[in-house]
Amino acid sequence: MGAFDEGHLDAELENGVKLGFLELGLEDESETSVIENAVKILLQGLGEDSNREGLRKTPLRVAKALLEGTKGYKQKAKDIVQGALFPEAGLDGGVGHAGGAGGAGGLVVVRDIDIFSYCESCLLPFKVQCHVGYVPSGQRVVGLSKLPRVADIYAKRLQDPQRLSDQVCMALHNSINPAGVAIILQCWHIKFPALASSSHRDHNSSHATKGDMQGWVQVLVSSGSGVFGSVDSDAWGDFLALLKFRGVNMERRHVRFAASQHWCPSTSEETVSSNGHTMRNPLNGKISSKAGASQAAMVAAVVSILRSLGEDPLRKELVLTPHRFVQWLMNFKTCNFSYGEMGLRNLNLHRKTADLDQNRFKSELNLPFWSQCEHHLLPFHGVAHIAYFHVEDIEVERYILQSIVNFHGCKLQVQERLTRQIAETVYSLSGRGVMVVVEAQHICMMSRGIEKVGSITATIAVLGQFLTDTAAKEIFLQTVSNSTTASRG
Repeated sequence: MGAFDEGHLDAELENGVKLGFLELGLEDESETSVIENAVKILLQGLGEDSNREGLRKTPLRVAKALLEGTKGYKQKAKDIVQGALFPEAGLDGGVGHAGGAGGAGGLVVVRDIDIFSYCESCLLPFKVQCHVGYVPSGQRVVGLSKLPRVADIYAKRLQDPQRLSDQVCMALHNSINPAGVAIILQCWHIKFPALASSSHRDHNSSHATKGDMQGWVQVLVSSGSGVFGSVDSDAWGDFLALLKFRGVNMERRHVRFAASQHWCPSTSEETVSSNGHTMRNPLNGKISSKAGASQAAMVAAVVSILRSLGEDPLRKELVLTPHRFVQWLMNFKTCNFSYGEMGLRNLNLHRKTADLDQNRFKSELNLPFWSQCEHHLLPFHGVAHIAYFHVEDIEVERYILQSIVNFHGCKLQVQERLTRQIAETVYSLSGRGVMVVVEAQHICMMSRGIEKVGSITATIAVLGQFLTDTAAKEIFLQTVSNSTTASRG
């Protein structure tokens, strides 16, 4: 059993205690205020001061983003489609997939619809590329912009990939009345880092692989109605063929066996006990009663957030979601303490002596890290590249640099500060010159405001000799560029 007693949790839910929802004094407040107060409780549980600079507006940012990201609960597909069905004279009856279909009597496909949704298992956003096909009937076609808008309605809810696919499919079928609808979703969920075991244990860790740098778990799901009811139908064959025009290569067997059960990494850490209850494997060992009370309050706060979003925390898929989200947050706090106590304290004792050219610098590339954006309480992850000029005959081993990156990453952060802190710590060891480049993907960029999937943010910090040695700076940047290019190959 981990930090929480799931049996007690279930009992509280079944008895209608609402995990302290009333005790928090949130029942009469607006949706935004409820979430803001809940976020403050989460920050307090992490040992943070919600009034410090950088966190003052975090509760409001999180509240607005969550309400915007789950606005689909208040929208209906028919309201979107109504008024967007247009008459279009089709071919004679019996021609095309549907017989008397509108337009050309065949298939309409809108590919590559980039959207995002919130995972109902852990509350973290996941990205989706949606492909929609339908066969018009009754000599009517729907405005093409309505297809992605309907998909977005159901994405803007707490979701599982297969349910999302099924709901979009049925919503379009019921509101358009076509001969059939086909949906394929390619979904990517951020991996859960093995924070507790990824510190200085592996002193000879190699450069991050392409998979490590991307950090996503992928699943393919599909749904079909009408003429798409069987994956062996001609309609499915045409749909898959049109997707291949733009490089989306899928075989019928992928569609046939699509599934998303247990796709969230948070559920892979759980086991089922002999009495049928879901339990979490212990990750952090024993905790104090004070810590347990603090985390119970955090769980209660997440339950209040679910209610404010329009969800039912008693829904079986959501019963453990508050616990999983809090566990995600607490893992960063626990590992930050571990790195601080076990890693950085004795850095000087682990440096090795070597015959080094004092006029040359050493670099270590692709040091992976995970962190939490303090503005949005969402993860960002990527790699750090570090170069430093030697002091005397001292070389800092890679695992020490990795510990430095981990220490500064495992907390509420912003990338600019993270880059500077890494540089300052390494400079305290090297004493001559340091340059740090950090590249990261921010989940908040995908699910907040701008909604840009796959964007990369790069930051640089320069200290000491690198400020004046432009040749060394250019060599290091070219080395980073070569490494990045190779990892994409």
